[in-house]
Amino acid sequence: MEKDIDLLIDKMTNKEEREAYKYAEQLATIGTEEVFLKVRELLHHEDWEISYLAAKTLGKMEQKNEALDTLMDIVHDKKSITRSGELVEALEAFDLSNHFVDVLRIYLFGNYKASVLAKEYLDHTEFDITPRMIKKARKHWEHYQNNVKKDEAYEIKKKEVEAVLEDLEGLFS
Repeated sequence: MEKDIDLLIDKMTNKEEREAYKYAEQLATIGTEEVFLKVRELLHHEDWEISYLAAKTLGKMEQKNEALDTLMDIVHDKKSITRSGELVEALEAFDLSNHFVDVLRIYLFGNYKASVLAKEYLDHTEFDITPRMIKKARKHWEHYQNNVKKDEAYEIKKKEVEAVLEDLEGLFS
């Protein structure tokens, strides 16, 4: 079985392979802890296509949410800014309900694609909110405000973020 898993991973990560997605599907179907650990390690791959394929594979596995913190760390890493849009796209398969602050950070600090996708998640995900989360979100919002050009895009984000934070704070007052 281990040889089969390694063969599927080799095929999935082979740049010459035209059907890499098919092998990713097979790995997700196998879904063992061994597959999970090996595919989760591929999230760190320097080739963004392999990293993206790993994220999509993990998103189809039963234990996917065990990989969510690792995926979020990679998305937030400044070295991943150019590929974060694809990784944020893969987040759609994960339970983001406890990751409001992470999604807000992606919306604020991500590249264009990541930011647009994060806005969709903010608008359509039912988050489990706590006062502590709101406080953390407010801290990231203040950091963003202190480090960004005050242009039209900023004004749009300001309206949206302030409205969300005020609504959330209203839940606990």
